[in-house]
Amino acid sequence: MALKMKKCEHLTAISTIRKPQTHKCAECIKIGATWVHLRTCQSCGITLCCDSSPNKHASKHAKANAHPVIISAEPGEKWMWCYEHKLIARY
Repeated sequence: MALKMKKCEHLTAISTIRKPQTHKCAECIKIGATWVHLRTCQSCGITLCCDSSPNKHASKHAKANAHPVIISAEPGEKWMWCYEHKLIARY
């Protein structure tokens, strides 16, 4: 799937980036699981694992809580993603 470099109302609504406060998946820690990459929710600030990780906590959180935008919590990466519209934007 090719990433679309457009913006939606969810991405344009982000005026301040919530940076990760930790480099651990909050939910994986609770269950003793591992993760591949981390994402930080721009609605509440929680950092969770990506869809390449076994438990896909970030996307589950987005769907369950209607929190559509995450940023990569990986060092050096500056992009955000809208789950609802499947769009990416750099910041």
